[in-house]
Amino acid sequence: MRPTAAPVLLATLLAATTLTACGSGSGSDPDTVKVSFKQSTDNSVRVMDTYLGEMKKQFEKANPGKKVELVPIKAPDSEYYTKLQQMLRSPKTAPDLVYEDTFLINSDITSGYLKPLDPYLDKWPDWDRFIDTAKAAAKAQDGKTYGVPDGTDTRGLWFDKGVFAKAGLPADWQPKTWDDVLTAARTIKKKVPGVTPLNVYTGKPAGEAATMQGFEMLLYGTGDGTADPLYDTSSKKWVAGSQAFKDALTFVETVYKEKLGPDVADALDPNFATSVRGDLLPGGKLGIDLDGSWLPQDWLKGSGHEWPEWSRKLGLAHMPTQHGQAPGKVSMSGGWTWSIPAKAGNPDLAFDFIKTMQTKANAQKWYIANSGIAVRKDVAEDPAYTQAQPGIKFFTDLVASTHYRPAYPAYPKVSTAIQEAMESVTTGDSSVDKAAGAYDEELKSATDDQVTRK
Repeated sequence: MRPTAAPVLLATLLAATTLTACGSGSGSDPDTVKVSFKQSTDNSVRVMDTYLGEMKKQFEKANPGKKVELVPIKAPDSEYYTKLQQMLRSPKTAPDLVYEDTFLINSDITSGYLKPLDPYLDKWPDWDRFIDTAKAAAKAQDGKTYGVPDGTDTRGLWFDKGVFAKAGLPADWQPKTWDDVLTAARTIKKKVPGVTPLNVYTGKPAGEAATMQGFEMLLYGTGDGTADPLYDTSSKKWVAGSQAFKDALTFVETVYKEKLGPDVADALDPNFATSVRGDLLPGGKLGIDLDGSWLPQDWLKGSGHEWPEWSRKLGLAHMPTQHGQAPGKVSMSGGWTWSIPAKAGNPDLAFDFIKTMQTKANAQKWYIANSGIAVRKDVAEDPAYTQAQPGIKFFTDLVASTHYRPAYPAYPKVSTAIQEAMESVTTGDSSVDKAAGAYDEELKSATDDQVTRK
């Protein structure tokens, strides 16, 4: 059943009330560091919980008298951001350490929610071991750094080899154009009934997954790859009215209009990504999934959804550019950082906990556990990491042709406008031209009319 706005709004208001009523705040005990993080909506998946539990034991053993209190936020992505921001607004509810998605960090910095970490980083030798692109993801327009990245990611096409065999498609499938992807999906629909041919995340309930795994993987595959199709760096304005935007939207429309994707009600379920990883892919119910490098974290030993056969059952292909034009492949990268709230009561203790998590050994343990891509150079060069599991080399190699979202404060609003455009063509409520026009108007509002047309 398609979710309505009312339950989501009610849930948000209830969450806000609960968080505001927490009372004691992070600074109530100078010997306790409160660490807030995103907990999986799937009760069986405990990857982050397990890792942080280990870090808590290490930290408390190395620092007698100090304690770590883990404060999980269990919610889909879009609701997690809302709840986190509500916590950051007050010293009564602000934790000492928070897990920030890089797409939202500049918005939170502009809102004054986060503390610059430069005084800590300047005295931390390990900071020199982080790759520059990862450092840049947590740097604001004021030149200060507000987070320590714990990895990055890339995106591509996952496909079910068993489904492909039934459809007569090759086990070493590598599409060269968007049309090749759609042709494979049409073949699966025709020859393998009962299987969803292609998943492309869409709509507001999916949040940033729709924007980044879905739309931007298409948008950044248009043109010649030299210019950013979302933000014009020369004029410092957001791009509206582009044919590239309409082409990407047309692909989304085609997937759902031809019923090549999931049922629209399922696609617009905020927990659909959990179903993809926990049910559809392991159950052989999905042919092609446009998704991220992190998927195996749900299937590894101790994850809660152990699926040791995944590397034999699934194939990997890069997402092609629209017409196969150079560089021939496209990926998007993001990631998460550990940040200290401006209203944190124990910031020094919080950074000490970051240093515990980000030793070479502990960082490497995390990259492998969550199927992440290393942002520490010494880990990236370690064979124990590169050979740890199938897929790591494939997704790491995509870094060479990846793109990063425009890390500006307006981006979250731009992302929401993209999701609305996607949802309107997914449901059939709007044509591509009408949805693109509505996006242009939303873009002007979201960016204070800092828009250029191409």
